[in-house]
Amino acid sequence: MRRLFVYNHFIAAAAGLCIVLTSTTHAQNAVGQQPVPLPPPLDQPYAGTISLSVDLTNANARVLTVREIIPVKPGDMTLLYPQWLPGTHSPSNPVGNLAGLVITANGKRVPWLRDRLNMWAFHVEVLNGASLLELTFQYLAPVKPQQGRISTRIADVTWNSVLLYPAGYFARQIQVSPQLKLPDGWRFATALDVKSQNGDVVQFKDVPLNTLIDSPLYAGINYKRVDLSTGSDNLVYLDVFADKPEQLEITPEELQYHKNLVIQAQKLFNSRHYGHYDFLFSLSDSVGGKGLEHHQSSEDGTRANYFTDWAAGVAGRALLPHEYVHSWNGKFRRPADLWTPNFNVPMQNDLLWVYEGLTNYYGNVLTARSGMRTPEQARDVIAQIAATFEISPGRTWRSLEDTTNQPIISYHGAVPEFWPDWQRSYDYYPESDLIWLEADTKIRDLSNGQKSLDDFAKLFFGIDNGSYSTVTYTFEDLVRVLNTVQSYDWTGFFRTRVYEVEAQVPENGIAQGGYRLVYNDSEPEWMKHMDKSRPTSFATSLGFSVKGGDGDDSSDSDQPGSIADVAWDGPAFKAGMTPGMQLLGVNGQAFSVANLRQAIVGAENSKEPIKLLLKREKEFITLTVDYHGGLRYPHLERVEATPDRLEAILAPVK
Repeated sequence: MRRLFVYNHFIAAAAGLCIVLTSTTHAQNAVGQQPVPLPPPLDQPYAGTISLSVDLTNANARVLTVREIIPVKPGDMTLLYPQWLPGTHSPSNPVGNLAGLVITANGKRVPWLRDRLNMWAFHVEVLNGASLLELTFQYLAPVKPQQGRISTRIADVTWNSVLLYPAGYFARQIQVSPQLKLPDGWRFATALDVKSQNGDVVQFKDVPLNTLIDSPLYAGINYKRVDLSTGSDNLVYLDVFADKPEQLEITPEELQYHKNLVIQAQKLFNSRHYGHYDFLFSLSDSVGGKGLEHHQSSEDGTRANYFTDWAAGVAGRALLPHEYVHSWNGKFRRPADLWTPNFNVPMQNDLLWVYEGLTNYYGNVLTARSGMRTPEQARDVIAQIAATFEISPGRTWRSLEDTTNQPIISYHGAVPEFWPDWQRSYDYYPESDLIWLEADTKIRDLSNGQKSLDDFAKLFFGIDNGSYSTVTYTFEDLVRVLNTVQSYDWTGFFRTRVYEVEAQVPENGIAQGGYRLVYNDSEPEWMKHMDKSRPTSFATSLGFSVKGGDGDDSSDSDQPGSIADVAWDGPAFKAGMTPGMQLLGVNGQAFSVANLRQAIVGAENSKEPIKLLLKREKEFITLTVDYHGGLRYPHLERVEATPDRLEAILAPVK
């Protein structure tokens, strides 16, 4: 997932700023002097192996206790807490959650000093005679439900949260020996290889730092491993952790869908780049949801009813396919500006519309090819995406490429929480779906059905079968391989749709696929079964979404009637509605989703506006919404006498 950031350290170095260094760390950071630039990472081995021991037994308090031993030489050194994490596309690792840091050498306390500009850097002076630094500290995970990834029954252990490492080296050149102590009765899953296990203490094999941080671990009380492997040369596992044992139960039909995912991905890419792949999957209402890619695993999390109420999860069904595709796009092959030598060098995000956007496209395609969604459901999802952008005026001022900066912008506090359709948010995900659909149908059209984007996927991501080494790519590489598949002005194609401000929604892929976007009052059947915790959307009619009920009442936004989003310049917006209000009444009756739907239908053949009673902070207000367009649910309608390319795209590959 995101990046375009430059440290003051690197700016200073690039400008040739001369700084007179003194002999000690404290002198280096004396009042009035410039902070010392970090040593640039070098591609040379770090001497010795770091020993890392993490104690998870205090999971009930959401506290991880860490003991780390780092081989050192006398002199000044800097220890780094990982900051820029692959997949998050921003400086996202919260260093404020590190507490209780004590460093010793030969039994004596070693002072540390945090860098004045880089809060993730800690300067220490290693005295003569010291060959090891011993670090002890705690990682304090969020304690509120849904905010963190550790509960009394499930834990997501991310190694980047529980270690510091020496500055000045490529991450792949630093060896680490990791160990984990589990709570009594807990089991675990990870892509790491186990060296030994003694009771609740697990010793993993030594790994380079980059591999360790790319190999998170799930642990918990209720655990089930599901084998999705297609053979001994393609080992894939679904490692499921749940709040309750019964939530682990998977039907034969559901199991086959997930096996189909592995089969269809292999047919798409014709390669693999992992020894074994683990979907680390939490089904929980006590830890937050997640989707984060790794080379040989992924961190996945959704609500506890994923298997037990299969019909309710159509909207989020692409989670596992999306993260699995990332093993090829994002991990094995990665945009050149997103590859960095360690976890404290800033990343740049300009190709996220490929890294995330193309992954999103193929995630949705594989969701259909595997059977996780029916073809009709898959078409409905495309219709939803297109309809969302038809009422999103942010495209008139902000390019899709600029939204790739959003992860960094959001990290610094500018979150498009209230007016996302005007501010634009992480649009490089869904809008790129439409762009890549257009590219796919364009190739099929120009080649008379002989070629498709699948041919590009095989050429671009199917190289070096079995290799784990990252291969970077540029925009020029992308265009070159696309032209190998089908000659076309791909540079111009992407320039106009991605890099330029373009108000027109990129819906050509729908038309070239043999369909048109239409609206009617028929709600898709699968939407009727959606998780009731989600807001109900009236975005394409009244222009807002509202919490219908079944909230946990843990915050104002969970209260029934809470207004989640308001479409910029839509009917409700023009009437004065803003996000954060609470809808209490509709045309003189108490609010319910059913009453609101009835009011919309009734206004279709009436000149009377819809009257809404709302609560805004401590006052009550009545808004009149002059809307008479009825319920408008987006669908894709088949255009007769045209090739049904979309059906071919969504169909399983034989």
